[in-house]
Amino acid sequence: MLTATGLTVHYGSREVLHGVDVTVASGELLAVLGANGSGKSTMLRAAAGLTPAEGTVTVDGRRRGPLDIALVFQRIHLVGRRSALDNACTGALGRLPLHRSLTPALFPRSVREEAMACLERVGLADRAHDRASGLSGGQQQRVAIARALCQRAPVVLADEPVSALDPAAAEQVLELLAELAHTERLAVLAVLHQPDLARRYADRIVGLHDGAVVLDGDPAQPVDSLYPHALLETSS
Repeated sequence: MLTATGLTVHYGSREVLHGVDVTVASGELLAVLGANGSGKSTMLRAAAGLTPAEGTVTVDGRRRGPLDIALVFQRIHLVGRRSALDNACTGALGRLPLHRSLTPALFPRSVREEAMACLERVGLADRAHDRASGLSGGQQQRVAIARALCQRAPVVLADEPVSALDPAAAEQVLELLAELAHTERLAVLAVLHQPDLARRYADRIVGLHDGAVVLDGDPAQPVDSLYPHALLETSS
């Protein structure tokens, strides 16, 4: 579903991403591991079009479009004073005319119903009318995932989505992303700092080191062969 070929990023005269190739299939959760500074988030942002890069990115065989990729970040970027439902509705902004997107009160009923279904999908229908600021970190991240679902994008890119969460909430969010990949046939790429979570929930693991891919493997492989020393330094 997602194919990135030859992604190369320069910061000034320094090349920080060196012709990276990565693919994510429909129905697959791909975890990207690497130490700090390895290029994980740079690769994700380049694939999303947020960072200028050389190379090509296609979704389902065509050039990436503005609505093809939904993003989930470590900083969740919800509007705290708005309800969980209002925040989930904003996933539909890209397909609404301007006059229907100026305020949540103008969102069509169909969008609000779809957003409610997305909140139900992530287990938060009962908190739909609560202010986002009153939710726990794990709940806020699930609202962000509901927002991504409401975008109807076939690809979800998650940049360290559980780094700020406690272990129990991190497990819940990774389990949800894996379930959505498998049941909704989404292509999900998640940049992670936790090899143990990647091993439990990912279908495939890509490892980056110094801006280049150094492994692409099955999480069921033996630990020593799957996680070279450079990738295990993810919490440094």
